[in-house]
Amino acid sequence: MNKHRVMVLAVDGVLPMDLGIPTQIFNARPNTPYELTVCGDTEAAVTTSAGFTLGLTAGLEALAEADTIIVPGFEDFRRPPHPRVRTALKLAGRAGIRIASICTGAFAVASAGLLDGRTVTTHWAKADDLEELYPRLRVDRNVLYIDNDTILTSAGFTAGIDLCLHLVRKDLGAAVANDIARDIVAAPHRDGGQAQYINRSLPTPQATTLADTREWALLHLEEDLTIPHLADHAGVSPRTLTRLWRQETGVSPHQWLLTARINRARELLETTDLQVEQIAIRCGLGSGANMRARFRDTVGNTPTAYRRTFQHQAA
Repeated sequence: MNKHRVMVLAVDGVLPMDLGIPTQIFNARPNTPYELTVCGDTEAAVTTSAGFTLGLTAGLEALAEADTIIVPGFEDFRRPPHPRVRTALKLAGRAGIRIASICTGAFAVASAGLLDGRTVTTHWAKADDLEELYPRLRVDRNVLYIDNDTILTSAGFTAGIDLCLHLVRKDLGAAVANDIARDIVAAPHRDGGQAQYINRSLPTPQATTLADTREWALLHLEEDLTIPHLADHAGVSPRTLTRLWRQETGVSPHQWLLTARINRARELLETTDLQVEQIAIRCGLGSGANMRARFRDTVGNTPTAYRRTFQHQAA
């Protein structure tokens, strides 16, 4: 595989948890081409929001050599980064380098003018600040991440994980992305259009959750998983299941199952020689014709073209 250079831009006051996401996901692995570098305004060190210093391996000049730039969140997000940082980001954006932000990292990207005229996202609690400071963009407060091809933005910490795994999925396919997700014990694939979790009240210890039912559903995707069927497994009424499912995932059970089935179809296309009709049955998508239609709507490609692109990478 051709080398893919990922530069993580750590600005002063970088959030350690946000920084940890790309360094874990894009770290060197036998089946990925990623070459990771943490860079900043100085090659020496940067101070994190937690007060400790972080050694860097490159300066801003490294951004010009990147295939992908990841900008983690930082503490003093209302204050634009140093002009040198903004200039380096602007040049990278003009060169068509893929740039992705995590949480308040969107403020740094916006300060370089790269989000002007775009619909973007950030942590829901910081959305008003972003629109106030950079009125030429629009913030979608409800989604996990937004993919504008070469410019991507994500919401809070866990959405940053979703976004980075999304990038791996685009680059290398679902099988590799899912292997990394399992390695870091991340949640199953969540599409960017799912809602940010904004319930600010703490759940009671007796609160009902559907995590076990969702895990069970992932193991039975080939079955006819109706709302009553899922509700019976969860031990709740169909109405309660639908309400809790949307509350916990941000999407309906139908949409969640469709995403899970398409993701499973991706894996089977990459890792097996099964026919589309066989894969459709194994994923619960019914017929090959239905799978082709759903796959094109969701992935933007045909199953055959997807297999041609990614099957050799999973070998």
